[in-house]
Formats: sequence, structure tokens, C-alpha cells
Amino acid sequence: MSTTQTLHPGEPAKMSHRQVMQSLTGLLMGMFVSILAGTVVASSLPIIVSDLGGSQTSYTWVVTATLLATTISTPIWGKLADLVDRKLLLQLSLAIFVIASAIAGFSQDTNMLITMRVLQGLGGGGMAALSQVVMADIISPRERGKYMGLFGAIMAVGTVAGPLIGGFITDTINWRWNFFVALPIAVVAIWLIQRTLHLPELAKRKVKIDYFGIILLSAGVSLLLIWVSMAGTNFEWASPTTAWMVGGAVLALIAFVVVEIRASEPLINLGLFKNATFTLAVIASLSVGVTMFGTSVFLSQYMIMARGATATSAGLMTLPMMAGVLVISTIAGAMISRFGKWKAFVVAGSIMQTIGLFALGTIHYDTNYLLLSAYMFLLGSGVGMVMQNMVLVVQNAVPQKELGVASSAVTFFRSLGGTVGVAALGSILALRIPEMLAERKEEMGAALAQLGAAGKDVGQALASGTMPAMNQLPESIRQIIESVYGDAVAQVFAIAAPLGFLTILAVAFLPNLPLSRMTRTERSKVEEAAATVGSGPGELPAAGGSAAGATAETTLPADELESAPGR
Repeated sequence: MSTTQTLHPGEPAKMSHRQVMQSLTGLLMGMFVSILAGTVVASSLPIIVSDLGGSQTSYTWVVTATLLATTISTPIWGKLADLVDRKLLLQLSLAIFVIASAIAGFSQDTNMLITMRVLQGLGGGGMAALSQVVMADIISPRERGKYMGLFGAIMAVGTVAGPLIGGFITDTINWRWNFFVALPIAVVAIWLIQRTLHLPELAKRKVKIDYFGIILLSAGVSLLLIWVSMAGTNFEWASPTTAWMVGGAVLALIAFVVVEIRASEPLINLGLFKNATFTLAVIASLSVGVTMFGTSVFLSQYMIMARGATATSAGLMTLPMMAGVLVISTIAGAMISRFGKWKAFVVAGSIMQTIGLFALGTIHYDTNYLLLSAYMFLLGSGVGMVMQNMVLVVQNAVPQKELGVASSAVTFFRSLGGTVGVAALGSILALRIPEMLAERKEEMGAALAQLGAAGKDVGQALASGTMPAMNQLPESIRQIIESVYGDAVAQVFAIAAPLGFLTILAVAFLPNLPLSRMTRTERSKVEEAAATVGSGPGELPAAGGSAAGATAETTLPADELESAPGR
């Protein structure tokens, strides 16, 4: 059993870099495992869905199911992190994730696979939310930049390694082993978290879970996303089904807002939206989510369906984007910690992200790979500079008693943007591919006719709506399919690109607050001192302005108070 570090008033714990890294070892490994288990199927997914007899809609939902569950569960995990043992929650979320991954390996159809991906998302939401909260427990915002860069690097390595490992396993063994590969590492990660992660004790208080908020948020978001992904294919956009699904989602979300306003322990504290930093970071995170998840999902599909790549080579071909995330997020994080300046990096990243999206909107199935690599690296660099730092600036700007909720809320809206983006863009792709194939009906008919009797079987297989196995198609048919998929995926990127302007505007107007050098525990003590002399929520007395302020000032350097919320 690990020991718990208890912090006493006037004795803030200052951890050395070695102590911090020791505490983060298990957490970093857990993050790597969850990312690896989530991305290992990325390059193999077209092959997996085809093998299980799924369609383009099934392909989209295999991805969307995980994102949806992650989105819904993230604020729940974040709220629990403010109430109960964070280390236990971390271990629980990681266990849920990897067990669901293992069961997914036995899937017999896409329905079973989608169900297990939902459970993966529940565990992944915990890892995403809790890792940010744990970092804030032991590292100050000023120092957190370089560790955020480290987390970004771990995410990038996991994102890069996953498709490569998965592609190799699929090409040499069987795609089912993709879901088993992370199990041994997960067991080690859970053990390391127990042995090495030492967190300050939470103040004892009565735990109240906002069950109504959980139900209403889940119902509202789920209905909305199911409608987005199915409208236009399973039913018309303007139809009675659309009316009841959208109407039900809106009513559920309105009821959620009412419940949150009245709840004593709200799932998402709506009062946080009064904080300009939080509100703008949420807006930026929504659009970044579309970019991050949408591009990674459809780039792998583009490589296999439009460029004829194998699962392994598809993973290799998306390396430039992941390299951009890995290299630039690490460099930016280190520079933010060194100089204490963050805004220029975030604004520059949002501009690079937008340019990269517009560039990917111009590609075709035969675009020069070096040019394509430059586009992907530019996009990855932009995402790497923006994504992690949105959480950092919010943690630096909100009252520390709300840190878990605020951190998970930013992650929630990023996941929500990704979920809506993948569902909506996937729905557009599912519509455009049949339309573009219909536009080339004569060319396709001529190619099928040249195949003689075999052409009839190929034509029936294509008409079934299932995703074709590209390596089994005749050359003449494959070229048409590759061209259609290449142009269709490019249109998806072109549609997503204008959202980049929303990211630029949001981060440009973020208040440029200096980064505090205090950990969560230290800042909480100062905020408590401020509360005793009647300061507003999240505000601190001016240095030397009161007895309580003087006490805080003698414990913590005065210059560090300047970056606290409300300053």
C-alpha cells in the first residue's frame, strides 16, 4: 500500500523534478496504455469493419461510440475527482478501459464491437479527466507547461505507435490481437499508480452525486449525436424522426441546465461560464476536438481507401501529423515553463491548425506524398500547441475547489466537438460516396462490363453498401473507388476547415493571465484565507491588504499571488 502525503497549513510541499516524475510514472504509463488501446485499431479499422460486414455508417459509429461515451463520462469523472480518492478512480477507469478492449477482440459483428467501444470510452473519459486533475494536485501552472508537453509527447507516441503496431498485427497475425496487446502494460500501470502516485488528502465532506444531471446530459447528447449520424441515410433530415429526436435532445439539455442551476453539487458548474478564460477555452476546445478526432479518423481511412495502403503502411503514412503533435507540443511546453508566457504559442498554434485543415481540403487520391506530409505536419503542430494548453490556462484561472470540474469540462467540450465532428463528417462522407459513385456510373459500368461474369459479383458487392476490401478489387474498379474516396475525404476536411477561424478568435481573446507557481493545495489555502475576510469566489486579497492576506503572503511569495483567479 502506498502512503498518502498530508499537507499541513503553512507547510506547502515542494516536490523536486525527480519526485514529480516518480509520482507521474504510473500515470504516464496508464495514459500511454489507454491511448495505445484506443489507437491500435486506427489503421486497421477499415479492414475490421469490412471483415465484420459493416458499412460506412458502422465505421463511423465504431469511432463515435467511444467518443460519445468519453464525452458523457468525462464531467462525471471530473466531479468525482473533487469528491473521492483520485488514485482509486484512476485505477478503476484504466481497468474498465482495458477489460472492454480485451472483450472487443472477440467481437462477432459490428454491434458487439460498438458496445465494447462504448465501455472503452467510459474508461477513457476517466483517464482523460483525472490525469489533468492529478497534475494540478502536485505541479503549479508555471511548471505544468513542460509536464503538459510530456503528456502531449506520450499522447503523440501512443497515437503513432498504436496504428503501427495495429497495422503490423493485422497484416501478420490477425486484427483481433490488436485488442489484447495493451493488457500486460495495463496491469503494470495499475500497480505503478498504486506504488508511486502520492496525492494530498481531500478535505472530508459529504459526497453528493448529481444523478439527474448525469441522466439528462447523457440523454441529450446521445440523442443529438445519434440524429446527426443517422439523418440523411436512415431517415430524411426533415422528417418526424428528426423532430422528436432533436426536440427530445433540446428538452433534455434545457432540463439539464435547470437541474445544474439548482444542484448543490452540479455536474458542470454553470457559474464557471462567467469566467472569460473558461468560456473562451471551451469554445476553442470544441473546434479543436473536431480537428483532432476528425482528421485522425478520416486520414487513416483516406490512406487505405484512397491510396491503397495496407494497415501497416497507413500507420506509417500518418506519422507526419503525429510527429507534429509530438515535437511541437514538447518544445512549446518547455518554453512555456521556462518563460511563463503561453498566449503567443496558443495563437500561433490555432493559425497553423487552420492553415493545415484548408490545405488538407485540397488533396486528391494521387496528391504527392511529400506535400501531403507537409500538410499533416502543419496541422499536427497546430493541434499540439493548442490542445493541452487549453486545460492549463483554465486550471490557472479558476478557483481550486472547482479545478476538477473545470478541467474535465474543457476535456468534455473537446470530446463533444470531436464526437459531433466525427458523427457529422462521417454522415457527410456516407452521403457523398454513393453520390460520387453515381456521378461515375457510366465509367463504373464500363469497367464492370470488361470483367465479364466476374463483374456482376463485384457490382453486387459494391451495391450492398458494405465497405469494400480494396486489395480484393480488380485494378480498374479500385482506381475509381480510390478516386472517389480521395475526393470525398478532402471535402470533409474542407467543410471542417472554417472552424479553425473560431479557434483563432477564441484564443486571441483569452485573458493573458500570468501562470502561478503554486500547486492546487497551496492556492486552495490562499483562497480559503481570502474567503475568511469576505472576498468573492476565486478572489484573493491584495498582498498585505489584510491579516489573512498577510498570512498567505508569509507562506507564499507575493509575486505568485498575482496570477491567482480574480487578479
